[in-house]
Amino acid sequence: MANLAINTTQNVNLDYKLVSVGERILAFLIDLLIFSVYLYIVQVISDLMGMAISDNWTVFGLQQLLLLPVMFYSLYMHILFNGRTVGKMVLKTRVVKIDGGPVHWSNYLTLWMLRIVDIWIFSGAVGLLSILFSERRQRVGDFAAGTVVISTKNNVKISHTILEELTETYEPKFTNVTKLTDKDVRLIKETYLIAASSADYKTLNALRKKIESILEINSEFYDKQFIETILKDYNYYTQSM
Repeated sequence: MANLAINTTQNVNLDYKLVSVGERILAFLIDLLIFSVYLYIVQVISDLMGMAISDNWTVFGLQQLLLLPVMFYSLYMHILFNGRTVGKMVLKTRVVKIDGGPVHWSNYLTLWMLRIVDIWIFSGAVGLLSILFSERRQRVGDFAAGTVVISTKNNVKISHTILEELTETYEPKFTNVTKLTDKDVRLIKETYLIAASSADYKTLNALRKKIESILEINSEFYDKQFIETILKDYNYYTQSM
């Protein structure tokens, strides 16, 4: 079993399982099935347009426009869904940076452009051989983009780190949480989890007052809500850096 150790921007070491060749091929086949269904629909629409429009060039142009989503599928899916296509979602895999940093759109663009070498020109032979004989199971595009494909099935639980799960629509409440350090936040979270699990409201209140004094703020939130918001806000701002 090949694993990859990633050091996150919060200096938390996470171990991930690298995806096998079989899983990568299966994810690609799932995406290919989606392509097939979509292309069939495009063909039906093209036939209908051919009956309604006498100009063949117009029909051809409209058909090419309908094919654009297939051409750019990998690029926009990875950008919109954080390194995942439908096939990767089904198999619970995703693209990440080797160094643990955020994957930039330019990395996804590199992956997409080099698919022509990895997959299409030699019927996948280049990508397959590259994955088989590389230490981190990378295709040529992965090497160029500095990325790997990992499994998210057995990830480290987020409660074991200072990371917090944030929704895409999350809006932070306290902008000055960046005064805190990773060490501060780790201590806050550990203390919070212990106190909350044992219903130690005195410790929760003391922790809340300590945070307020450090950040020089005064909130109307209840103790638990306040501390949870501080943890989420810290993650929001540090992950955006």
